[in-house]
Amino acid sequence: MNVRTSTDRTILLAHPADVRRNYFRPEAVEALGRLGTLRMNESGAEWNTDQLIEAAGGCDVLVAYRETPGEGRLFDALPGMKAYVRCAVDIRNIDMAAASRNGILVTHVSGVFISGVAEWTIGVMIDLGRKLSTSISAYRSGRTPVALVGTELRGATVGVIGYGRISRYLCDLALAFGMRVLVADPFAKVEDGRIEQTSMELLLAESDYVVCLAVANALTENLMNAEAFALMKPSAYFVNPSRGNLVDEAALLDALVCKRISGAALDVGRALDQMPSPELTAHPLVIATPHIGGLTPSLDGQSAEAIEQVASILSGTVPYGALNAEHASRLSR
Repeated sequence: MNVRTSTDRTILLAHPADVRRNYFRPEAVEALGRLGTLRMNESGAEWNTDQLIEAAGGCDVLVAYRETPGEGRLFDALPGMKAYVRCAVDIRNIDMAAASRNGILVTHVSGVFISGVAEWTIGVMIDLGRKLSTSISAYRSGRTPVALVGTELRGATVGVIGYGRISRYLCDLALAFGMRVLVADPFAKVEDGRIEQTSMELLLAESDYVVCLAVANALTENLMNAEAFALMKPSAYFVNPSRGNLVDEAALLDALVCKRISGAALDVGRALDQMPSPELTAHPLVIATPHIGGLTPSLDGQSAEAIEQVASILSGTVPYGALNAEHASRLSR
């Protein structure tokens, strides 16, 4: 039996140089490089499929950023590739059928950013209620801001749409602030007696803060639409730390312009790299950040997990996080 050494193995790290510094830091790059010959995307832009095919020729493993396309023709064009490792949770832009048809393993990593996203959510809820960003902007522009009476989280009602791991952590934080917590999720059961599980309609009607943390898929596309915003209280705020395609952005903008809600905080949207859209970020009732909710040191856990997956793949074993192991015939080559 021929035994391949690390120098025989080639790994492509597709993260563009400008985002790699945050999502795959130098120590992680070094650790990945110890597993084989490492190629990297040194451009400042995401590669398209044609560029990926050219860059990944002869590679055993492609380690992908969340925006790296996984089109069918990519998998069809790389006969030597064993695995496509998505260094993110979201796999919606990966053609799983094509990967499986070619015997290529697809993996993804865990959501290690639970606390970061939940803390971002609490932070913007406080900002929305106290108008902190408004005062800061005024002072920096040389103006004296108007002193406004703000609202407290204590005693307010937060409605959380979706009850996954981030939501559960957020609910605990909200309870610690003395909030009433409502949850709407038809696919999960809330067993914490301090939390009220309710319908989406009731949640929207009673919440002072509506936080959208539903899973993004075909069923939840534009979950927050004109009808949903119409059910919210005029004094309520909308918060989206999840995915932009959960929101009908035209409907949200209309709700803000017509003051059917009091404001919104967005970390995601339908702009490039899942950023908030410019049409919304420019509105004075919107607090927006550039998809940084999970961008804390805990994110290093994702690159570490991806490196562990690559090590397993190169040893011929199926790693944790594999999505189509039953079709990964190239692992044994």
